[in-house]
Amino acid sequence: MTERRTTGEDDFLAHVLAGGTTEVEEAVRKAAAAEILPRFRQLGADDIVEKNGPHDLVTVADRAAEAHLTASLTALLPGSVVVGEEAVHADPAVYEALKGDAPVWIVDPVDGTRQFVRGEAGFCTLVALARRGEVLASWTFAPVLEEMAVAVRGRGATLNGQPIRSGAPAAGAVLEVATSHPDYTTPDQKRALLALRTEGVGPRPCGSAGLEYLAVARGELDAVAFSWEYAWDHAAGLLLVAEAGGADLTLTGEPFRVTGGNALPFTAARDAATAERVRALLAAR
Repeated sequence: MTERRTTGEDDFLAHVLAGGTTEVEEAVRKAAAAEILPRFRQLGADDIVEKNGPHDLVTVADRAAEAHLTASLTALLPGSVVVGEEAVHADPAVYEALKGDAPVWIVDPVDGTRQFVRGEAGFCTLVALARRGEVLASWTFAPVLEEMAVAVRGRGATLNGQPIRSGAPAAGAVLEVATSHPDYTTPDQKRALLALRTEGVGPRPCGSAGLEYLAVARGELDAVAFSWEYAWDHAAGLLLVAEAGGADLTLTGEPFRVTGGNALPFTAARDAATAERVRALLAAR
């Protein structure tokens, strides 16, 4: 039984890495159509709950979409497991699956819940497929904006089926950097992020992390600088940026690890030079 399951896993992973992402795209679209969009601008007060404060919300749509994706994604890849934001909130031990041997679906059902609650279009569903700490493929879907970004390790990044490249900032241009909300930072991290308030850099608060990564990947934003490391917020976007030609660095100059233990804050940027420039500012606090 175990040997057959492993063979099936390997076959599916090979299929995805060869560009066969359609089944996952369909699963993500169906979850959004069934569980998220019908509740968009239709939430009642009882449908919204604070988890760890007024900026950390969960809705009935988050929970229903994660359950929908958990069922559909594990059906696509028998033997896989799901590390989802809501499942981990209920049982933090679920996060440890990122360090195991089984393929892992990393899921943020509604990234940008505050925007979703306010009835704004700037939210998305994030799914990444990882194994042994390496992110192999990712899907970023903004259902209201009708944008689907897909990245496959070694095969590039696309937006609605068209290749995207991050490019590099224009020489001498002010770097636009989206940064963590202050509520999610320690005093040391606040000081590091304040270092971005310098000549030649234009920091601003981030919206949906997934859509900020997409903006970097398509060359509309120069970099992000984040102070938290939950895999569901970053795994999909980091691969998207990397496959579009960008780079990421933690505070100590190492690549970000989805399994955790990163030196924070970290950055992802349109190119390696910009990532190092932002990292150096963060480290100079």
